[in-house]
Amino acid sequence: MNPVEIEEAVSDLAQQPFEAEEFPFSFLEAFGNKSTTIKKIKSGTSNKTDVEGAVLQRNNIHILASKEGKVIQSLEALRNSPATKKNKAEFILATDGKDFQAENMLTGETVVCDYKDFHNYFGFFLSLANITTVKQIRESAFDIKATSRLNKLYIELLQHNPEWATMERRPDMNHFLARLIFCFFAEDTDIFQDNLFTNTVQKFSASDASDTHIVISEMFRAMDTKKRNRENENIKVWAKDFPYVNGELFSGSIEVPKFTKIARSYLLHVGSLDWKQINPDIFGSMIQAVADEDERGSLGMHYTSVPNILKVLNPLFLDDLRDQLETAGDNNRKLLNLRNRMAHIRVFDPACGSGNFLVIAYKEMRKIENEINIKRGETNKASEIPLTNYRGIELKDFSAEVARLALIIAEYQCDVLYRGQRLALAEFLPLDAENWITKGNALKIDWLSVCPPTGIGVKLLGDDLFSTPLKQAEIDFENEGGETYICGNPPYKGSSEQTIEMKRDLRDLLSSKIKNYKSLDYVSGWFIKAAEYGLITPSKSAFVSTNSINQGLHIPILWPYIFNLGYHISFAHVSFKWKNLAAHNAGVTVVIVGISNAKDDRLKIYTQNDDGNVQEKITEYINPYLIPDFKVIVQKKSKVLSSDLTEMHYGSKAADGKFLNFDSQEKRKIIKLDSRSAKFIYPYLSAEDAIKGKKRYCLWIEEKDLKTIDNIPLIKKRVDQVKSYRLKSKKKTTKDLALYPYKFSEVRFYKGKRIFIVPSVSSEKRDYLTVIPAIENSVLTNAAFGLYDAPMWNFSILSSQIHLIWIKTICGQLETRLRYSNTLGWNTFPLPSLTQKNKEDLSACAEEILIARERHFPATIAVLYDPEKMPKDLKLAHERNDEVLERIYIGRKFKNDTERLEKLFELYTKMTSKN
Repeated sequence: MNPVEIEEAVSDLAQQPFEAEEFPFSFLEAFGNKSTTIKKIKSGTSNKTDVEGAVLQRNNIHILASKEGKVIQSLEALRNSPATKKNKAEFILATDGKDFQAENMLTGETVVCDYKDFHNYFGFFLSLANITTVKQIRESAFDIKATSRLNKLYIELLQHNPEWATMERRPDMNHFLARLIFCFFAEDTDIFQDNLFTNTVQKFSASDASDTHIVISEMFRAMDTKKRNRENENIKVWAKDFPYVNGELFSGSIEVPKFTKIARSYLLHVGSLDWKQINPDIFGSMIQAVADEDERGSLGMHYTSVPNILKVLNPLFLDDLRDQLETAGDNNRKLLNLRNRMAHIRVFDPACGSGNFLVIAYKEMRKIENEINIKRGETNKASEIPLTNYRGIELKDFSAEVARLALIIAEYQCDVLYRGQRLALAEFLPLDAENWITKGNALKIDWLSVCPPTGIGVKLLGDDLFSTPLKQAEIDFENEGGETYICGNPPYKGSSEQTIEMKRDLRDLLSSKIKNYKSLDYVSGWFIKAAEYGLITPSKSAFVSTNSINQGLHIPILWPYIFNLGYHISFAHVSFKWKNLAAHNAGVTVVIVGISNAKDDRLKIYTQNDDGNVQEKITEYINPYLIPDFKVIVQKKSKVLSSDLTEMHYGSKAADGKFLNFDSQEKRKIIKLDSRSAKFIYPYLSAEDAIKGKKRYCLWIEEKDLKTIDNIPLIKKRVDQVKSYRLKSKKKTTKDLALYPYKFSEVRFYKGKRIFIVPSVSSEKRDYLTVIPAIENSVLTNAAFGLYDAPMWNFSILSSQIHLIWIKTICGQLETRLRYSNTLGWNTFPLPSLTQKNKEDLSACAEEILIARERHFPATIAVLYDPEKMPKDLKLAHERNDEVLERIYIGRKFKNDTERLEKLFELYTKMTSKN
């Protein structure tokens, strides 16, 4: 269940008559427990309580429906219960149907309320449903509740107005929803007096809802008609009290979907909520899911946390504004200059969604402006920061609509907070008709049409940068002297995940500029357009992106183009998890990268530890791997950089139509029919085979054996099938190989040698590369690499954390999986000179890892290296291996991956400068 579904279930439970015996089970069910789980608890088989009449679910909650007036004593009994501690109950809860009390045993937080109100605290218990109760979800409890109610209303209306669910009418439906949200907010903030909207619906529409759509339509018409014109427009008397809103929110069609009795009830229920509590920076993302059928399953989880947004905005420009505020002190002239500067700052999000980044930027700047006004003694001064300086491009109509609405709400809330409600109300209506949220495809729209040049620092570099050639006389300047900051969280989408439209977008944008653009993630388009935009008018940019843009193929393809335009990386947050609210949403690993073509003396790299603490490092240069100081792009090498390492070879490529390889059953069949076949059959292994414990075999035939195999029918048949397969190929090289149907197309087979198998593609979830010893005379597929007769300590290197982070960074990923390369990853790996003692110690560590694996035979590598199931002794063996190797590098274990990479790049730079 998602948070919205849980809120609905808890609210429904709170409205039902209290039944003491059933309450604990109903409560657990509301948080997603299945009927089979409830049945086991009811039967007593999984009820761990030692308190009479109570229910204890291990690791979750201890509940007691108490006698009337005994809630405090009941809660104390649960708190002192040995079973509570023994079974690690996170919560204790007691209620008598009138009072409701609960406590989080881990944090000490409590809930004390009337029983009828406990649904308002559903966020307190969300971990019962495996949903992380981070601070933001507590603060967004209203937004989840409002999303829940609106979702019910939205679905009910679509079910009974199917024409509104069509692609053609969906924008109308979404616009209607935006109008409702404004009305609900307006009547709870005294923009509308006395619950004007919901009261009008309740009083003037029939209880059977037959005319509800007509009443609402008339209210919308009134809000789009100036008061002096209402009589001429025949506005109904009961609608004349509505203020004139305008601002395009109520202009255009006033058609309203028809209501059912249930829909009317939902509408009135939504209106009864306290919309003053809305968080526009959070609510927009949640409500976006209501209107998106594909996203509705994750209602209440669509939300980019404020701390994560500030990781982009603070170093991009907010920190600088705060520093100037501090430097200004009480100097009126400096404070005035800062306020004037802020009035000309534009924030531009060219993938704005429902406006989260823009809203947070606006609210933070209003906070700074208010501090300036306080210092200057101008506490009631109207804001000089215009909403029209907060600009966005958004592909989805409704998201663009909500983004604008969220900014309007944020402006009003800031005015109330900093100027008082009287002044805020006096200046709120009518709304400004200007709207700088542009609907469209950000990779096709000319960004200069959304944010024209500011008139300073214009560089005209020819017609090849933009789709529309720019001439000096044709540029329309605005916001003279102002700054533009581009930010956001664009769609990532690796090359294999891109839709046809996305691939076309990148082709149109990049095909004439970047040779291998097809390998780039979709987000690369935003970085490139931001860089090109900054050549025309001063700007700085920062985007959230998957960390793949700072790994592997992106390094030599994307970053040289950006650097050649005169840009550098001005700040970066290295890889961290960008999570939504749900615990089962593991989050995608992202980076935040800022780029600038202005002179920067203090570049900053931020690293986030596992505990969430962020550390800042000042540097003079940040390379595209997000490592400080080292101006290097790692290139493929044909030979190993560290001479002690054994050469690694790619496996053999068959190009055989799978006729030269087969399973164990077919092997037995072939040998049974002719024992001479055995000498031509060898173990055949891909990395996946080895990891999952699968056994396959192949025919390995040399030219001298041709006469023999001609007399072995099953083998002869398979060879003939290979010939036929190759002749049908469209590739000339494969067709040519039909002359040699008995052998692999690429031969890399080393008889009589011990092999370490290295996967060419690995799961990104594993903590270590799964290097696997294979028996002698195994043939490796081209989905694996092999080390032949390598010393055991090479296995130690391959199995280490430091080598894994090098591969992740230098080789990058294939889709989400880790890609390995012998020429780019192994041959470039910087290893200090090893003493004989070092090699012996590392060999011993390798043996420990292999012995630990053997202890768990017949468990496969896939099972052993599952991060959640990895045996303790195997994990300890790897940790020992890491410590021994890392002490060779720096005399101790590294603190984190950032420190590992910094040392590796330092060593790589030294080693390559000698060559």
